[in-house]
Amino acid sequence: MAERSTAAVDVADNSGDEPLAAETAQATADGVDTQNGQAADGTMPEKDGERRTPAPAAAPELHSGHKLARRYRLEECVTRLDGFSSWRAMDEKLRRAVGVHLLPADHARARAVLAAARSSALLGDPRFVQVLDAVEENDLVYVVHEWLPDATELTAVLAAGPMEPHEAYQLVSQVSQAMAAAHREGLAHLRLTPSAILRTSTGQYRIRGLAVNAALRGITSETPQRADTEAIGALLYAALTQRWPYENDAYGLTGLPKGVGLIAPDQVRAGVHRGLGELAMRALANDGATASRQEPACTTPEELSKAVAAMPRIRPPEPTFTAPPEYQHTTYQQGSYGRPQGPGMPTAQVLTVVPPPPPLQSRTGRVLKWGVAALLIAALGLGSWQLADTLLNRNNQGSNSGSQNSQQKPEDIEQKKVPVTLTITGAREYAPDDKPQDAGSVKNTYDGDSSTYWRTKYYLDGPDLKPSIKTGVGIVYDLGSEQEVTSAFIALRFAGDHTTTTLYAANSLDPSGTVSSMPKLATAKTSDSSFTLTVDKPVKTRYVLLWMTAMPWAPAEGGSGAGYKQAITDVKFTG
Repeated sequence: MAERSTAAVDVADNSGDEPLAAETAQATADGVDTQNGQAADGTMPEKDGERRTPAPAAAPELHSGHKLARRYRLEECVTRLDGFSSWRAMDEKLRRAVGVHLLPADHARARAVLAAARSSALLGDPRFVQVLDAVEENDLVYVVHEWLPDATELTAVLAAGPMEPHEAYQLVSQVSQAMAAAHREGLAHLRLTPSAILRTSTGQYRIRGLAVNAALRGITSETPQRADTEAIGALLYAALTQRWPYENDAYGLTGLPKGVGLIAPDQVRAGVHRGLGELAMRALANDGATASRQEPACTTPEELSKAVAAMPRIRPPEPTFTAPPEYQHTTYQQGSYGRPQGPGMPTAQVLTVVPPPPPLQSRTGRVLKWGVAALLIAALGLGSWQLADTLLNRNNQGSNSGSQNSQQKPEDIEQKKVPVTLTITGAREYAPDDKPQDAGSVKNTYDGDSSTYWRTKYYLDGPDLKPSIKTGVGIVYDLGSEQEVTSAFIALRFAGDHTTTTLYAANSLDPSGTVSSMPKLATAKTSDSSFTLTVDKPVKTRYVLLWMTAMPWAPAEGGSGAGYKQAITDVKFTG
């Protein structure tokens, strides 16, 4: 699809790009947007083909508690700037927090904002904060987007210090791949600042404001791919050095020294990963110049994404373990139990050892000694005779029982059942939300070829699937007739933390009712690439549902992006 010269709009400011605080209000009064250096009239000097349109009307005067479309209740204003405002709101219909951008319908940018929001919503890529609604109503234009309460702005992450190489690698890899996908659909961001990047609690990065943030501020560019690539390079540079790669301070970061120009990250901070530092310079390159001049500049997110993929993978640091404290050996002293004695300390009782009495040496003593010995010999003889008699009786009983058993017929003895592999005659993907994963590849899970597989889509939150997105994914298998199922062997394509799978007895290849209403056979959780589910009490059924509710993180491959996903290569049922 051809590139768009205007910014398509991305959504969702979790907390807005600029804080609604005293300094912002003062800066606005002075005629400058503190984040952008934008004049009060809405214009800004052009840079690299970027242009801004003037901002006209003031933002509509709304207040907390105002309700839009009888559904979205405004709760907190997080940005009021340039004729628009951004709010945290509550969707009273779905009982969840959302973000809302508001501006007058006669605002010069209202049409562009609506178009950008609708284009962003059509992309539907989970790596971007999703646009939920874009409406013109009652002289207002408003855009509703996701609100991620558990996510952290990259601004806050960078305030804590430079990133470890593995984290910086994940940042540039995920953001460049996402923006490459957006540009393939003709969408640009044009405002990829640290406040536009959110890090979720699972360590994944999501981008907010695709096209929308730029449209709200009237930002356009003649080279949108180059603008977004340079912005990603600036994010990587900041992650490695905790410095903004320009002379001006921005986003809580100190800029580079004035007059020295763009210098390599390892000249700013010692210990910077060399490969990542060169990658940042290739994305930030001016007129094709790079730090080493040995690699070409990256001018599009697609080129940058390929350059990241060509790097040796940077693994996370090994976990550090603290050695347990040494055992304290206690010294015991005779009569004191190891406790120090001194003035003021209670005196410990001393154990007195009484020596045994001397042996009997008199005539009477010798008689007693021989008498006791004779009694012991008699007792031992009697005990030995009784023991022998008991053993003989047991042997006789054993011979009798053996002869009785030998007279039993072979069919009277219970034979232990040998497990057999059940034949799978058919299978169908189970998608109660009518959104299948890979319906055409289900047969690959029981074709006897471990190189073929059925694969799920990839998700950015995990490993447990979010009920708001998917309650689970699975396949129903047909055993041809009612069979007693005792276990199932599952071979997976991806190992890692973690895969959770449950077996249910279904009533058909297209089961009616919910999963929770089906009889549960077995459940298991694993980090390996294969596992066996054992049914505690064998159940007779013709149809078995294999239902997966958690999947490990896996890299991008074969048209499937990096994310939480799983693929099943082989399934065998035993009965």
